Amino acid sequence: MTLSEAKEKYIQTWGTFATNWGINRTMAQVHALLIASEKPLSTDEVMQQLEISRGNANMNIRALMDWGIVKKEFVKGDRKEYFIAEKDVWFLFKQITKERRKREIEPVISFLEELKDIEDKDAEGAEEFIRLMNDFSTVTGKINNIMDLAIKSDDHWLVGKITNLLK
Repeated sequence: MTLSEAKEKYIQTWGTFATNWGINRTMAQVHALLIASEKPLSTDEVMQQLEISRGNANMNIRALMDWGIVKKEFVKGDRKEYFIAEKDVWFLFKQITKERRKREIEPVISFLEELKDIEDKDAEGAEEFIRLMNDFSTVTGKINNIMDLAIKSDDHWLVGKITNLLK
């Protein structure tokens, strides 16, 4: 397989994998393209290489910037905007974990807290419902704590902890 074939396969496959994780396919492909690129790319280059519309390219580049994993890079003498992806895989892992926690776990924690605060605690089934919400809160809280540890850790510490758990 040539380098260009490998990059193309990486970009396409990464997009497919992303949908399994609840991430927009095109957003993952744009990210993979920027990671695999040796130089910053303009919106036009992203559009051309992925065969997507300007609106789709702009929307996904902005989303990746919101996630903190893509940034603008200025090219001297050129008025176009160029974009580059963070290439430190450990930083990417931590940043994506941080964003997923903010978007997925923290709202669940708030939601469960709200559900536990019922007025008619003496109603039939209320005690069981509150217990169930407390159990969900406990599990979600533990997931949140694990994600927090991953975000704050360095790669060697976390890899060591996971390796010890797997033994």
